[in-house]
Amino acid sequence: MSMGSDMYREQILDHYKNPRNYGELEDPSFSHVGENPMCGDEIRVDVVLAEDGETIEYVAFSGDGCAISQASASLLTQELPGMNLEELAEMDRDDITEMLGIEISPMRIKCAVLAEKVVQDGAEIHQGEKDLDKTTTED
Repeated sequence: MSMGSDMYREQILDHYKNPRNYGELEDPSFSHVGENPMCGDEIRVDVVLAEDGETIEYVAFSGDGCAISQASASLLTQELPGMNLEELAEMDRDDITEMLGIEISPMRIKCAVLAEKVVQDGAEIHQGEKDLDKTTTED
């Protein structure tokens, strides 16, 4: 194991134990929830858009789950402010694994991408492009 991967593992543990932007936002532009039934991860993401209706201004998450899902959500909430909804829609699993900095096994990738899928689905619902009560990684 390289020193670099140790650093990223420490980062994941830090974000898991001390999540950034954890909680709920008052009067969000949109909120959405999702789950990874295989692992038991559950996440809610609240987003406040800027006055232009396109730029993410604030993001918060709440929920419970494994270290990977919670660290991924914490890291994502730090990346999203300033991003527009089109940029959010273009994010994929590679962006999340790069953010985490370690290779994620096929069994854990659903944990890692849960928050990303929740916020992407929430944005699509907000824009009237999707009708969905809850995101699940089983789809």
